[in-house]
Amino acid sequence: MLKNFGVYPKNWGIKQKIDRNIDHRRVPNLMTYFARRKLSVSSEINAAPRFLPGDIVAWNLGKGQQHIGFVSEKKGVTGTPLVIHNIGQGALEEDILKEYKIIGHYRFPSMVASVENAK
Repeated sequence: MLKNFGVYPKNWGIKQKIDRNIDHRRVPNLMTYFARRKLSVSSEINAAPRFLPGDIVAWNLGKGQQHIGFVSEKKGVTGTPLVIHNIGQGALEEDILKEYKIIGHYRFPSMVASVENAK
């Protein structure tokens, strides 16, 4: 982020310096990083490629709040993958994939290989 500061969002009034305490956790910054690394995949809930364990998903919670989590290998009662996330209550594994508007879906290539090898 420091080397490419100009391409990251300035949502927090930051002008010329990163905040090492928080910038690596801000969802818009993470989304920018993942997109710059070409890790984006379809965000459509029923589209291919489907959501795989280890995928990263970002949501718009409304009122300017965004959230991020990891797709679990476990599924909920409807067959939807669970999500591992932390929204102030510690890490939870919940059936929230479809709860909010998905604004980002990312996958590291090494995760695809790991999932395929586990089958």
